[in-house]
Amino acid sequence: MQNIVIEKPYRFIPPYRGHWWPSFIHFCRLSDWYLRRNEGVVAYEIREQARLQQSLEAGHGILLTPNHCRNGDPLALGWLARSLGCHLFAMASWHLFNQSRFMAFAIRRMGAFSIYREGVDRQAINMAIQILETAERPLIIFPEGAVSRTNDRLNALLDGVAFIARTAAKRRAKQAAGKVVIHPVALKYRFLGDLRAACDATLSDIEHRFSWQPQRQSSLFDRIRKLGRALLCLKEIEYFGCEQPGTVAERQQGLINRLLHPLEKEWHGDTKCGPVVPRVKALRMKILPDMVEGRLDAAERQRRWGQLADIYLAQQVASYPPDYLVSRPTVDRFLEFIQRFEEDLTDRVHVYGALKVIIEVGEAIEVHPQRDRHAEEDPLMAEIERRLQGMLDRLAQESPLYDDGEAAAASPPAK
Repeated sequence: MQNIVIEKPYRFIPPYRGHWWPSFIHFCRLSDWYLRRNEGVVAYEIREQARLQQSLEAGHGILLTPNHCRNGDPLALGWLARSLGCHLFAMASWHLFNQSRFMAFAIRRMGAFSIYREGVDRQAINMAIQILETAERPLIIFPEGAVSRTNDRLNALLDGVAFIARTAAKRRAKQAAGKVVIHPVALKYRFLGDLRAACDATLSDIEHRFSWQPQRQSSLFDRIRKLGRALLCLKEIEYFGCEQPGTVAERQQGLINRLLHPLEKEWHGDTKCGPVVPRVKALRMKILPDMVEGRLDAAERQRRWGQLADIYLAQQVASYPPDYLVSRPTVDRFLEFIQRFEEDLTDRVHVYGALKVIIEVGEAIEVHPQRDRHAEEDPLMAEIERRLQGMLDRLAQESPLYDDGEAAAASPPAK
């Protein structure tokens, strides 16, 4: 389990509001170096930046809501800022400020401020509202709330984005200070190398963990599918005692519920349904406070760490859309699945080769101060999701289909 849950009292970390450090980082291209070394991103293309330029020139409070498929997404947006000659603020999970002193120093100097995902962080919310209210700089909030590693598919969006934007719009309207607008930003990563050669060592290593011979005689599609089935079976045996019947989608949902339902009964009084990330967040908000305050004995503390591990696994299982490769078996989707396998098994991902990121700015969405209370879902969040997913769907068509000698797309999904 990656170090994303911090067992110590939260302390809000405000952004660095000066210009010297972000200007120095842009000038020396330090983000370029980091992305190339740690993420393999060697090239970028910016599309429709004039849309954001118009909002900047109009003096609007600007909220950028990108998809979040890779760890390097915030740094990739630095290319957009550099192209426009501006700096950005960004809301970043508090655990990122606890990885190392250097990382905490660097991301704060680039404009990030902390958000505590395991609780209601009023300081972070107020900071975000203030930034939009004053139109000090464009603000980045990733509405998915977590890295998905599925570039072409959005996770459920978190409603707090709309609350922040509307509150800022209401304050600007009272002051006759102008508008708050939201620009969805689509990030699309393209792999530029030889996928089979780049991924063989990782796949062979995972197969070796299962005591298999390397499955090089299989198509890449079937090789990935066999590993996915093996991983799912192992977890079903661990938690159910045997492999479960049904389609992959049914089995995944069954495992997620097996992990979360007992915890939801204990901490909420009843079971929940729906997207996994909000369910995970709600459980962590219940489990962590006593741990952070040190009010537990060793046995109870260990029990709760076990619960957090189950929660983490549920989120991992949910990050594998069962139809993702079948619906469009592209080079980039294959790479995402392989990297997800590696990350889930080892808590790290190495660089497989050169990536290019396309950064496309969506049309501005004007934020109105009042919400339609009769709507079943938040109309603003629905519009952000509709536009952002539409952009990703279109960009997904630019990924080439993978062909390694077999019609992988014709292979039936695993049952």
